[in-house]
Order: sequence, then structure tokens, then C-alpha cells
Amino acid sequence: MFEQYSGGLKTNRDSWCYGFSRKAVVSTMTRMLDFYQEQLKGFRRISGSTPSSERLALAEKFIDTDNRNIAWSRGLVSDLAKLTERPFNKRAIRVGHYRPFCKQWVYFDRALNDMIYRLPLLFPTETAENIAICTTAAGNRDDFSVFITNTLPDVHMSDKSGASQCFPLYLYEPVDKASKQRLLIDLDQAGEVIDGYRRRTAITDSVLTQFQTAYGPRVNKEDIFYYLYGVLHSKEYRRRFASDLKKMLPRIPLTRESSDFKAFTKAGRDLAQLHLNYETVKPFPLDEHSNQLAFEAEKHFRVEKMTFARKDKAIDKSTIIYNSHIALQGIPLEAYEYIVNGKSAIEWIMERYQVTRDKDSGISNDPNDWAREQKQPRYIIDLLKRVITVSIETMKIVKHLPPLNERNKESTSLSVRA
Repeated sequence: MFEQYSGGLKTNRDSWCYGFSRKAVVSTMTRMLDFYQEQLKGFRRISGSTPSSERLALAEKFIDTDNRNIAWSRGLVSDLAKLTERPFNKRAIRVGHYRPFCKQWVYFDRALNDMIYRLPLLFPTETAENIAICTTAAGNRDDFSVFITNTLPDVHMSDKSGASQCFPLYLYEPVDKASKQRLLIDLDQAGEVIDGYRRRTAITDSVLTQFQTAYGPRVNKEDIFYYLYGVLHSKEYRRRFASDLKKMLPRIPLTRESSDFKAFTKAGRDLAQLHLNYETVKPFPLDEHSNQLAFEAEKHFRVEKMTFARKDKAIDKSTIIYNSHIALQGIPLEAYEYIVNGKSAIEWIMERYQVTRDKDSGISNDPNDWAREQKQPRYIIDLLKRVITVSIETMKIVKHLPPLNERNKESTSLSVRA
């Protein structure tokens, strides 16, 4: 169905490359690369006329492996052996989707990330707009999961034990001046040119033809994209094809009735709107019980680690202890039915939005920095309420999806593939 797709970003040095604070990511990566430059100067002095075939082994013995100063990888050691400069790249600071409903700043640079796969085709620049449906990978150990994003997805964003596979609406390719002039001649065939990149839809023409044959000439590639997102949320689909989804990328059935195609497409659009705009949906009206009346907003809404309340020693998921003086009460238990990447969306917020410290590097990551830098003291507490709304509305849509009722089951399934 897709001309190209990509795995999620794999940094292999998350504590350095990711962070809730843009300022902190700039600081940690600058510090690491400054240390690399110091190591480079020292290695230049000792390597001298060492043959290139022996430089890597020498570099491996030379490097300072203190994890508080740098996170070495084989690629970075190889760069040192080749005497390659690695200055800080301010354009590499981007917003990434680290886990479901959790965005962080990330240093996105091929030289400092272990694997970026084909992500430059999906998100080449900070301003290149795109959305991607991300699923669990073939061979995943957990239940199938799917999520959608409009920012750089992490390798575990939708697959916590494997590698997220991300299928985009658009593809971007850089163009030079000569090819740009050729592209402008026929944009319908070549794609739109935006900021030096040619943008075209990722879904193939042959798939468009097959869907138009089935459902009429007015079907477009965007309809197919959202139909896919709708089908992948179907409980019937996940139940019937659970075994296959652990072994291979999803295969997408065609519904027999055009009305069902339209229903899945609309559901996919509605789900995408919820999941892409989760930061702006209306917060669910919880009882925000506080034992303080007067407060400074930033301190009042600071979070260290959210926990569930206890009732007769049992966990009470209807109440979340947000911090030492705020309790959120009245959480509908049905909100926990929305499971993405192995746990409820609510529990993803509780897990990711806590202050952590990496034991190897000593680097702290504080979610309150995100709220502070955006000048939104209530960001985290309102995010939790918004995700409750998203969870409830998602399950309403999922429960009203039509049966698959597919056409010829053997001949019209379409593989999601490159």
C-alpha cells in the first residue's frame, strides 16, 4: 500500500538525546560533543602515523568511557578513529514523539543517532508537515498496537518491546534547482515542491486504482489512509488476525459494502483528530481536590510522580494522587479500556510524566520543564484530563465500528508493505 515506510528513531543514547527541556537537551548534547572534541584532539596527538587499519583498535583503547561525560557508540568511536569532527548542530533539535501522548525534545542527527532509518523521507525538516500511522513490528512479542503522530516517532513509540513501523501520508525528497523547474511543469504527477522538497502521497497509484474500482472514482489516497487507521482499531480485526499480526505487517481487508468503507474512513479521521490533537481537546471534568487555597502556579502544579489512590488497601483507579496536595477524583473506569502500546493511555501519562534520573549518565529529565518552557503551569494536569477525554471518545468510536464484512477474503487483502 505504501511506497516507503520507516522504523522509528533509535538513538541508543536516549538520556542524552531526549529531554522535556529544550535548553537541557542543547546543554547535554553540547557538553557531550565538547568532550568528544577534547578526545579527538588527544587522539590526533597519539595516533600520528598509525595505519588506518589499526586506528579503530587504538581508538577503542584510548577513549574515556566515563558515562557521565559521553555516550559512546561503535559509530562514534569509528568517527574518532577517522578523525571526524562532530560539532553541535542546532538544527538537529526537534520535537519527537517518545511514547504515546508524550512529546519530548530530541537531537535528531544521523551521526549521533544509532538508526534513523527512512525518517528523513517522512520528517525532513521541522516545518515539513506530515502524519504517520505507527504500528507494532512483525515479530513483536506484545499485542498489536497502533498510534498516529505528526512529529518524529521514537522506535518504541507504538511498540515498547520491538520497533515501531511508521507509514506516512506523505513522502519528501530533496530537489535541486534543475529538477525543481521540471517538477513545476506538472505538479499533479511530480508532487508539490515545499521548501526545497518534493512532497507526494506515499500510498501507491495501484492501490488507489483498486480502491476506486471497489468504491468509486471519488475515493482519494487520504481516504485510504484514514480507512487504514479505522480498520486497525477494529476489535474484530485484531481478534481474528491476532496470530498473523505477530508474524507480519498488517494486511488490510476491503469491505464488501461502500457504506462500511465510508464508516471506517470517517472513524479513522475522527480517531486521528483525537490522537493528533490530544493536547487541545477539552479536559475531562474531574474533581480537582486540593488542600491548598493560595499558591504559586508553577509550584502548585509541579509533579514528581503520580500514583493511584488506595481504598481499603486496594488500588483505586478512580482517583489519582497528582502530587502531595492535589488529588484528581472521579475518573471513569471505562477510560482505562483504551489500550495503546501495552497499557492504558492514562497510565502512559502517569509513567512518563515523572521526574527521572539516568543512573549511568546522571542526567535528570523533568517533565515540569516542558510546562515551564511553554509557560503553561497546568500543562501536565490538564494533559491527564485531556487524555481521559481522548480515551473515552476513542472507545466510543471503536465500539461503533462496523463488522469487517470483507469481499473475497483470499484475493483482496492488501499488505502494508514497501
